[in-house]
Amino acid sequence: MIYKIIEKWALEDLFEGLRANYDEVVGPQPSKGHGGPALVFDKLTNFNDLRLDYDTTILPPKKYFLNPDERILRFNRSTGDVFDTEPVQISRAIFGMHPCDINALLLLDQIFLGDYVDPYYQAARKSTFIIGTSCMPSPGHICNAFGSDEVHRGFDLFLTDLGDRYFLSCATVPAAELVDKYLDAREPVAADISDFQARTRQFKAAFKYLPQMDQLPLLYGAKYEDEDLWNQIGDDCLSCGACSMVCPVCHCFDVRDKLDANGETGLRHRVWDSCNFSEFAEVAHDYNFRPTHTSRVRYRFFHKFVGNFTRNGKMLCVGCSRCNRACKVGITPARVIRALQEDANANVGAETPDSADTVSAKKDCA
Repeated sequence: MIYKIIEKWALEDLFEGLRANYDEVVGPQPSKGHGGPALVFDKLTNFNDLRLDYDTTILPPKKYFLNPDERILRFNRSTGDVFDTEPVQISRAIFGMHPCDINALLLLDQIFLGDYVDPYYQAARKSTFIIGTSCMPSPGHICNAFGSDEVHRGFDLFLTDLGDRYFLSCATVPAAELVDKYLDAREPVAADISDFQARTRQFKAAFKYLPQMDQLPLLYGAKYEDEDLWNQIGDDCLSCGACSMVCPVCHCFDVRDKLDANGETGLRHRVWDSCNFSEFAEVAHDYNFRPTHTSRVRYRFFHKFVGNFTRNGKMLCVGCSRCNRACKVGITPARVIRALQEDANANVGAETPDSADTVSAKKDCA
């Protein structure tokens, strides 16, 4: 890692350098199609549109790595031929990703670049230059609970706001070359390091709520069959899937075929899906593995808090709070964790099933 200091006015030079080296530069900016002050990641054509002091965007930058509607191939039903199977990806620089979103990307790396590599995700990952930026938590943010309030890898450049300047962390060779070519950067001095440390302490102190995460996977397993607890949460669910759509870690997708007008050729594509949709777990003969709101909500959080933790040692949540805003009935990670803890505290001393056996007995966690 190489550390530099740049003045804030130099940020526009960095933007121009990115434009000269990448097909597209995207970053957080006011939404052009939204009535309120919402911010979105979108293509930047004007540096003045860039907002690095933002709270949370509507959708995470995940959409640039796992496209909401992505072409997989084209086919011909008559001949059985398939073509256009190779991923098509432009080079892109993403400006202003928060630590939670970068940590979410690292979780997706475990899934899509693990034992079975997804070539479409891989192509997008390799062709994307990532610039992270520091932030301050707002009410509802619990990224500290999941260890995603800090990030030490997964980016090319990272900008920490020191007021009148940025503390710049260069993590890759392309990043260092970009800085050398386009920025008037200097070495950090004692005052810079002191301000950086003060900024870090201020960030840590800004969190107002920290869920109790001790033994959460085991506690979840012990309470998995508690119908009363889950009905209190699941009965509220609208099965709209909004939580999955805005989540930077949710990655379920469906594969669909779309025929052309001639009825012979067509397109196979994949689209975002949600385990909260009523038809998500439907199989042949109209059987549904999770037919109720409660069963789907319980499964979704089991996947987040237990399934991936068992496989990869990480929970599939980064505490970004997007689902807090998207869910109209207030079903959030913090609410689920609080309900589990309160129920456990209310039943201290009561006989409960062995947590480890309960967790291992759970069925599919895709």
